[in-house]
Amino acid sequence: MNHILSDRINNLATSQTLAMAALARELKAQGKDIISLSLGEPDFNTPDFIKEAAKKAIDDNYSTYSPVDGYQDLKEAICRKFKRDNGLEYKPSQIVVSTGAKQSLYNIAQVMLNDGDEVILPAPYWVSYFEIVKLSGGVPVEVPTSVDTDFKITPEQLEAAITPKTKMMWFSSPCNPSGSVYSREELTALAKVLEKYPNIYVVADEIYEHINFSGTFCSIGSIPGMLEKTITVNGVAKAFAMTGYRIGYIGAPEFIAKACTKIQGQVTSGANSVAQRATITAVDADPSVLNEMVQAFHGRRDLVVGLLKEIPGVKINVPEGAFYVFPDVSSFFGKTLKGTEIKDANDVSMYLLAEANVATVTGDAFGNPNCIRFSYATSNAILTEALRRIKEALTA
Repeated sequence: MNHILSDRINNLATSQTLAMAALARELKAQGKDIISLSLGEPDFNTPDFIKEAAKKAIDDNYSTYSPVDGYQDLKEAICRKFKRDNGLEYKPSQIVVSTGAKQSLYNIAQVMLNDGDEVILPAPYWVSYFEIVKLSGGVPVEVPTSVDTDFKITPEQLEAAITPKTKMMWFSSPCNPSGSVYSREELTALAKVLEKYPNIYVVADEIYEHINFSGTFCSIGSIPGMLEKTITVNGVAKAFAMTGYRIGYIGAPEFIAKACTKIQGQVTSGANSVAQRATITAVDADPSVLNEMVQAFHGRRDLVVGLLKEIPGVKINVPEGAFYVFPDVSSFFGKTLKGTEIKDANDVSMYLLAEANVATVTGDAFGNPNCIRFSYATSNAILTEALRRIKEALTA
């Protein structure tokens, strides 16, 4: 029946993170003892003070349509947050609130890209960037990095990737899937390249900014000359464990914000009214309320990196943020493990699911064919057991 469907949907890849999570759920339902490390979702509950704000919003009858670009007082709160945490000066007219940061990214691609426009994606990149760019007529241009460079691109690589068709660069810091965090010095060096190209815009995905063990965080928009060519994307899903609330937002040059509001007005209109009210409380909160969660992730990172280092053939760096590790497993390519031939990262991921009952995601999905991604957003006990199984499977 594919010939009846549009070329657009036939050419769109399924999200491999969601596909692996669905497969893990299916196997669990069959009675298999699956440990799923595939989804990027905090295993903490939304803080009580935010839940109270959501309940109050229901009692206060926030049950009607909200403005397309978000409540004015929420946009004002987001402006305060950007100034406090990121040194970014935005006006409410430059803020657009959407149904999750994924919609924010889709809006941007739809309003910025024409057919054939190139978008530089430092690889690894979040799985949906590639498909969103493609769906919007853009051409993703992957710039490869490796575990040896902490999965960060250099100014030289950025310069080499730029062509007359380059319209944008999209990246995340802290990065999903690698956990890499760009320092102010590194971002300044990239900005130096970009200042030569006034028509290239940057999408800075900062959804993991608070889950950061480096001690510092820098928004590329805060570097002199970059604010007017940067679209800063954020949300409350990861830091405040509000994935199901579905609230993302952007800070952008006003003409881009207006365009995003225009397209959103024809697609979904305003985001969930109750979730928006709860988000005011979240973005106004001092980020120190997150310390306990961040420390827990930090401890898990150390646990997982330590255990991975004990597995011969696995190459790992020390990620500085988010809640993922992205080990290089290319030493297993071409080998046969317990009768299974391993050709690539996808094979490693499927082998670990079958042999160790552990769900991971192939690095192919993120633009790096040598790696696999683990989420460590689960308890130390589960992580220890998962790594024990993985070690046993890979040292067969």
